[in-house]
Amino acid sequence: MTRRCELLTPGLRVGLLGGSFNPAHEGHLHITRMCLRALQLDRVWWLVSPQNPLKSETGMAPFADRLASATAMARDPRICATDIEGRLGTRYTVDTLAALTERHPDVRFVWLMGADNMIELPRWRRWREIVGLAPIAVYPRPGFTLRARLSPGAAALRAQTLDAGDGSLLAAFAPPALIFLEGPESRQSATEIRRRGDWPGTARQAAAKV
Repeated sequence: MTRRCELLTPGLRVGLLGGSFNPAHEGHLHITRMCLRALQLDRVWWLVSPQNPLKSETGMAPFADRLASATAMARDPRICATDIEGRLGTRYTVDTLAALTERHPDVRFVWLMGADNMIELPRWRRWREIVGLAPIAVYPRPGFTLRARLSPGAAALRAQTLDAGDGSLLAAFAPPALIFLEGPESRQSATEIRRRGDWPGTARQAAAKV
């Protein structure tokens, strides 16, 4: 069932931020608002992943808990926490992007990813198809920002890389197109939240296995 916040009209600029959201936290909100501002997006969808293929299921809270966490944290009417990947039956980014661009050919999607993920991009399934499906904006992450700019993925897209000040133009570019955003880095981490025991979702998962 399509959620109200997922209704799109032609010409909208929509950022797509995939992740486990295990749990969602203020850092997600920080980077999303950075992207909304820098890229002049109309909306951002938080694509809560049923299971990230590059992450272990160990310590992963139930999907319902992670979606609820993202929905509660999305304290901005422009942000939509969605289970669309589960409804589409897609597990990999390339398949999600292909399905969304086919469904909404008149919407200007932008893929949002952290500098840490940019370093890992060549490990993603059919990554060269990913960069051909939507422009990509890379937001800074502590300890990864410079390495991302020097990564093999960045080198492959050097000729298609915009200046940081041209963020408002990115959504209008036909892919491949890449931009590295500049701004304050959030040090919040879902891993640290789980380590402190502040996230009951993983505790419920552990209890269910006893």
